[in-house]
Amino acid sequence: MREVLADLLRWWSAGETVGLATVTGTFRSAPRPPGAAMLVGPDGTAVGSVSGGCVEGAVYELAQSVVISGTPVPQRYGVSDDDAFTVGLTCGGIIDLFVEPVSQTSFPQFGELAASIAADEPVALVTVVVGRADQLGRHLVVWEDRSVGDLGSERIDDAVRDDVRGLLAHGKTGTLTYGPDGERRGEGLQVFVASFAPAPRMLVFGAIDFAAAVARMGVFLGYRVTVCDARPVFATAKRFPDAHEVVVDWPHRYLQAQLDAGAIDPRTVICVLTHDPKFDVPVLQLALRHPVAYVGAMGSRTTHHDRLERLREVGLTDEELARLSSPIGLDLGARTPEETAVSIAAEIVAKQWDGGGRRLSETVGAIHRHPVAELH
Repeated sequence: MREVLADLLRWWSAGETVGLATVTGTFRSAPRPPGAAMLVGPDGTAVGSVSGGCVEGAVYELAQSVVISGTPVPQRYGVSDDDAFTVGLTCGGIIDLFVEPVSQTSFPQFGELAASIAADEPVALVTVVVGRADQLGRHLVVWEDRSVGDLGSERIDDAVRDDVRGLLAHGKTGTLTYGPDGERRGEGLQVFVASFAPAPRMLVFGAIDFAAAVARMGVFLGYRVTVCDARPVFATAKRFPDAHEVVVDWPHRYLQAQLDAGAIDPRTVICVLTHDPKFDVPVLQLALRHPVAYVGAMGSRTTHHDRLERLREVGLTDEELARLSSPIGLDLGARTPEETAVSIAAEIVAKQWDGGGRRLSETVGAIHRHPVAELH
């Protein structure tokens, strides 16, 4: 929803009714992940995408009918359906959608949700996508310390709130299944949880020309980027205009402070570009001992082997060292800082989604591999 938030808020604030289609589940090859959204505005404008263009025409018509009827509709498109190729889903995947009318009457809590998303405040939207007719489309907005809305009963709300806060802490989006009155081992009630957590962080250590390109690529991928270097003459905002912040500090000291402050989470990626033992060994010693998404270090193969020996000397185990991506990046034949940044970004994406880093023309199976959104 984040990509359509501004338009949805504008129409909602004006008292209009908007058709909102949200991807709630994907199977096999699907081009858009759970949480992707498409709007059909009161003037017929289409905003966003739920399938990269495959079924947008059919979804557009469905969203318009939902606005007229006022009744939410769950919908599945897939290769197993006779109509799949008619509407254009020829990629071989399956997507589950929930299409609903959104207005101040149907979703009065949306204003608070939108304000929190805009402020980068952790918040989750819970929507009943399978259930009784009187439950379908109900919303619960959940923060770490409060919630607004209801899903049909106090018991359901209590069960869902507890589970959703766990998902929100890790920025996870997906579906949860319960019994009709919130029984955790039951069936019949399914809610879709869209988590809106602050952007994941990218820490770039080493204020070199390659770091500027990596910072730019990190912002492009949606990370909140910090560049850190102990040398004030190099660590300046002017040299790194794309970074969200530039910090003058010893890398290991800054990382320790961020760990102590709880500002590092499992989504964080760390790129060590200093290739100087006095900087990179202490910061890698810290990074490799904490649960982060990615740790990469720049340098030649000679530098890499020397670095491994130094890290073993300070007590890192083989298991911890196996988490290090070094030399950093994928083999793209990169030469320039920009090309190198692309290779680093490609490795980060490949690690996040368990990609092999090979040419797609040399592989078989699904191209888009989003995890199934069913969480329990």
